[in-house]
Amino acid sequence: MVDDRTVEVDPAGQFAGEPDGFERLWTPHRMVYIGGQDKPDGPEAGEGCPFCRIPTLDDEQGLVVARGSAAFVCLNLYPYNTSHLLVCPYRHVADYTDLTPAETDEVARLTQTAMRVVRAVSAPQGFNLGMNQGEVAGAGIAAHLHQHVVPRWRGDSNFLPIVARSRALPELLADTRARLAAAWPAAPEEEA
Repeated sequence: MVDDRTVEVDPAGQFAGEPDGFERLWTPHRMVYIGGQDKPDGPEAGEGCPFCRIPTLDDEQGLVVARGSAAFVCLNLYPYNTSHLLVCPYRHVADYTDLTPAETDEVARLTQTAMRVVRAVSAPQGFNLGMNQGEVAGAGIAAHLHQHVVPRWRGDSNFLPIVARSRALPELLADTRARLAAAWPAAPEEEA
């Protein structure tokens, strides 16, 4: 019988790699993303596409902040910054030029509303907006178009992404979703 008082767990650090003076921030949840789990590999919609699956979930589980008739807004599961939102058409479409006029309009309007809501809730000093069209252009999920709405603050970039390949986020995704959803206007199209 082994007494837990006598068992030393890796006392010499033999399983930690070579010491190099850097502390490690472990983000094991990202292995799903890195490994491509649930990443669609073709143009067909289906269970393999997270952006097709998210609207079938309840808002809290899918991290959905708002729903429109042609598109929805959700938190990025692997955010660059707190309140990093994605605006996605419901329809499984990869290329921006294949959106219908109604989808194009709603993606644009939801993006505007997302910026207004994030400003009210999180007070960023700026935004990065964008779509990566195609895997070669950096799209993690190229098969389903999505617009990034990334709030930015002066000094929000630091050594962590360079040294530890991690980001420090000050709030849990569920808490961020609740704050943004509560601030989302009932009828965003009336803001024009």
